Amino acid sequence: MKIKKIMALKLLVVVALTIGFTGCSKKGSTKGGSSATGWKINDKKGGFQFNDKFKKQETPPGMVPVEGGTFTMGKVQDDVMHDWNNSPNQQHVQSFFMDETEVTNKMYSEYLYWVKTVFPPTEENYKNIYNGAIPDTLVWRNRLGYNETMTNNYLRHPAYADYPVVGVNWIQATEFSKWRTDRVNENILEREGYLKKDNKIKLGTDVTAEKSFSTESYINTPSTSFGGNEEVVLKKEMGGGRRPAADTAKNVYAQRSSGLILPEYRLPTEAEWEYAALALVGNREYNIYKGQKKYPWSGQYTRSGKRKERGDQLANFKQGKGDYGGIAGWSDDGADITNKVKSYSPNDFGLYDMAGNVAEWVQDVYRPMVDDEANDFNYFRGNVYTKNKIGEDGTVELVTSDNITYDTLSNGRIMAR
Repeated sequence: MKIKKIMALKLLVVVALTIGFTGCSKKGSTKGGSSATGWKINDKKGGFQFNDKFKKQETPPGMVPVEGGTFTMGKVQDDVMHDWNNSPNQQHVQSFFMDETEVTNKMYSEYLYWVKTVFPPTEENYKNIYNGAIPDTLVWRNRLGYNETMTNNYLRHPAYADYPVVGVNWIQATEFSKWRTDRVNENILEREGYLKKDNKIKLGTDVTAEKSFSTESYINTPSTSFGGNEEVVLKKEMGGGRRPAADTAKNVYAQRSSGLILPEYRLPTEAEWEYAALALVGNREYNIYKGQKKYPWSGQYTRSGKRKERGDQLANFKQGKGDYGGIAGWSDDGADITNKVKSYSPNDFGLYDMAGNVAEWVQDVYRPMVDDEANDFNYFRGNVYTKNKIGEDGTVELVTSDNITYDTLSNGRIMAR
């Protein structure tokens, strides 16, 4: 007890001293300078430069903003599938961007073209990269069904360009997301004058496996992008959104602090996907939800009650055994297989096909029980923390044809690690 009293006394003294120093000071005046030091920020003569003109992140291509909020994740009384396979728990999801539609065959074909051109499968080092990215087109095959038309044409034929890509495994979906991150940021940096204009379209010549753009590589060591070609990786004389004097802040590359580089594309977490699919934002009065939903749309039925489209199906799904679309004509949902994206009305977040059409990957591992006592903010199962490998020269080590490695999946397919 005596020791505890002494410790408490020391704590009180420290608190008293701290209040004494801060309480006696007058309110400081920054006069346009730093709130921390009073020094001038973005001085033309030099010093600390900060992008004070940044307003907000631009919306990435093909995406819509989803405002975050609180919702009940898991089984509810109106569960249309009657699965009851997840205990209800309250979760909070931070705001995020999500693709307006599923990834289409056209979008994925652009990815395949880039991979095949930059990593030609005719070269021994890269022969497995393109093959590892191709979806499994044999998913259409059935021993007691004739689906060879889709097997041969669905991915490549222009008639299916705006249909969602199928036969993509989780690793392929993740790698596509990484590729998309690099291509979007490459386009932004070119637009803003940090990269040479139109260099990105010269695939196979100026852009090769040894000379391509990677967002992470550019942030860590920008001079190594495109194989260290300084004619492509331009050095822009900018600091904090303002052009400084000619003798200061030279050789500046774009950084995260520039506000231009977008965060990485990724698969949504299960919590994010369920929150976006429910779209409870359209089912509330003032700031209170009016119950849960059976479907991504309001109502108890799968057909529209609106005058212009009364009776039309609101999603693409199998209606019953042997009934993939209804009888021909009015009752048909227009799709016995997948359907074009945007064929049905979006939900209240502006997202299409959050019910039906195709199954969609999420980033984390499914568990029936959610431990909301451990975390109820951006819940995610599957964190694996890594760091960049540092080479002997002290810089981030890049993957080249000399050190690329491959993994063999459970289905025998070989993919680049």
